[in-house]
Amino acid sequence: MRVEKDGASGVARCDCKRAGRSSRLLGDARIPPRYAHCELEGYALLREMRNESLERAKLVAERFVEEYPTQYGLLFMGPSGIGKTHLAVSIIKRLMREKSVSCLFRTFPDLLKEIQMSYSPVSMSSELSLLQPIFDAEVLLLDELGAQKPSSWVLETVAYVLNYRYTENKVTVLTTNYQDQEDLESARKSLNHSLIDRIGAPMRSRLFEMCKTVEMSGEDFRRKYGPRGHHN
Repeated sequence: MRVEKDGASGVARCDCKRAGRSSRLLGDARIPPRYAHCELEGYALLREMRNESLERAKLVAERFVEEYPTQYGLLFMGPSGIGKTHLAVSIIKRLMREKSVSCLFRTFPDLLKEIQMSYSPVSMSSELSLLQPIFDAEVLLLDELGAQKPSSWVLETVAYVLNYRYTENKVTVLTTNYQDQEDLESARKSLNHSLIDRIGAPMRSRLFEMCKTVEMSGEDFRRKYGPRGHHN
């Protein structure tokens, strides 16, 4: 529609077209139904579990949306059940609705499984077709980084995806349950459970360049509140 501003006339996209584009973007983003409720306004952890790190994480998420387009992504880091995925999904939903940004949600273990199932020793076309949307998305949400056993193939795939998005200046939002340092008092101390152990030192170093690290801590919301606690 035609608009007038400061004595000049022009054309502005009407709200109905903007809403239609946002709806298409949301439909293409592959956000699982489990996270359909996730919104920054509904980050229930802040209402029921007062926690400075969670409040800070929400502020970082809101500021990221306001400042976008940015030259950095976000890495939400902390234990299970404290709302990392909730915040990450809320970010991309806002970007699609308010700024018409093309976003994509993928859980890294599921992506790896799809690649393995499609693998052909004759051709890499299946793998490339699966990865192309990962490469093309303006903003990629990669959930559960490090959740898979760190085999050489897994490390190579992590490097392939992150290095591509790094070199192409693509913004990536990630979540991980793994910390930067080993928790020596953990009952699982005999296992590799630092983020470096799970994705390799070179890729952790790359993420320092790509993303602002958002450390989160607190009780497992799912364990405390049962079926309502589905905020990863």
